[in-house]
Amino acid sequence: MRVSIFGSGYVGLVQAAVLAEAGHDVVCIDIDENKVNKLRNGESPIYEPGLSQLLLSGLKNNCLSFTTSARDGVQHGDIIFIAVGTPPDEDGSADLSHVKAVARTIAEQCNEVTHRNHTIVVNKSTVPVGTGALVMQTLTEHSDAKFSVVSNPEFLKEGGAIEDCRRPSRIIIGVEDGDTAAENAMRELYAPFNRSQDRMMVMDRVSAELTKYVANCALANKISFMNQMAEIAQKVGADIENVRKGIGSDPRIGHHFIYPGCGYGGSCFPKDVKALISLADDLGVELSILKAVEAVNEKQKEYLSDTITAVYQPQGGVADKVFALWGLSFKPQTDDMREAPSLITIERLLSKGARLRVFDPVAMNEAKRVIGEHPNLTYVDSKEDALDGAHALVVHTEWTNFRSPNLSTLAETLIDKNVFDGRNIYRPNDMKAYGLNYYGVARGESLNLK
Repeated sequence: MRVSIFGSGYVGLVQAAVLAEAGHDVVCIDIDENKVNKLRNGESPIYEPGLSQLLLSGLKNNCLSFTTSARDGVQHGDIIFIAVGTPPDEDGSADLSHVKAVARTIAEQCNEVTHRNHTIVVNKSTVPVGTGALVMQTLTEHSDAKFSVVSNPEFLKEGGAIEDCRRPSRIIIGVEDGDTAAENAMRELYAPFNRSQDRMMVMDRVSAELTKYVANCALANKISFMNQMAEIAQKVGADIENVRKGIGSDPRIGHHFIYPGCGYGGSCFPKDVKALISLADDLGVELSILKAVEAVNEKQKEYLSDTITAVYQPQGGVADKVFALWGLSFKPQTDDMREAPSLITIERLLSKGARLRVFDPVAMNEAKRVIGEHPNLTYVDSKEDALDGAHALVVHTEWTNFRSPNLSTLAETLIDKNVFDGRNIYRPNDMKAYGLNYYGVARGESLNLK
């Protein structure tokens, strides 16, 4: 099929690459000429495992191309995806200005296309309930062409987005009643990903739009709930890892998203929680649970800096202490720094006069862009370099190459022998055996901090 995708950000680019891999003829449109030129050379603007190779393959096979021309994009695609950003507005609601601008552009360019009687426009961006109707209104206001508007929310995990596209757990398609042409076109588009079992769920457009928000908010709820349980565990002296295993063995709960830590971040959970709260407020619905989820997460982002402060307070505070910080991105396998908990720890420790040596396997350039320079902040080239002269180690992101450190080296290197683990990736007894003071989230020495 001939597919056009407006937006070469995270969602649009991954979707374009995987559709091209399946044999569809895909054109990706972006207004950033510099980005488009790099993409034409197979250079990905984001880090996602396997994406660069997939882009090069699509380009080589002539199934994938990039352009800044909206006209070329609209003329090419029988199915046109809108995959542009929907950042939160000041009130937490999603900013739809980019979505509306693309819809208008599609409509205006469709006026020039004479070979097509019907254009299918697919909302791939995470958008509020009712956006499909808004897009349809925009299209019909600026063109007399015939359109179908489909809601097709994405459910991609950063760091595993390609496999999520190749082997989706579900494919949500929201269409208007009786729009069999749009439904059939989407079935044909996704047929290569829907062979072993039928993963496609067809529903009305509003339900599809709401499904995306509810899914992310339900997962955020599990995380915040577990972080609050970790606070109780710390007060009573229980090891939260034992609690996690105990409840996770119940199939009704499961092991996913019940790992306590220093808070969630990224481009999805924080934004979608805010957006659903904003929608509920507009509808007069009090989402007290979801507001609590957001509040708990904001508090949890301060957990590591609060723990560090509590440990060092009897010694005169953290001023002039050197902290090695491993991990900057909000999760492993991505360079995404949006809403990353590490930003809170860095800001709070620097404000108290601490000195930081920071390292991340892939997010260093993004961190430098987001955080900038500071006289007490040093970007280093390896996890070992971060330890040079450090009083303590702070772990923020559970990258694989952080999971098995040389504990003998840590014990010899860290001046104060303190390890602060925001993701509970180490075992307290292992640390203790090497004379290290281990502070996890409701594990190790943190249980003594009431």
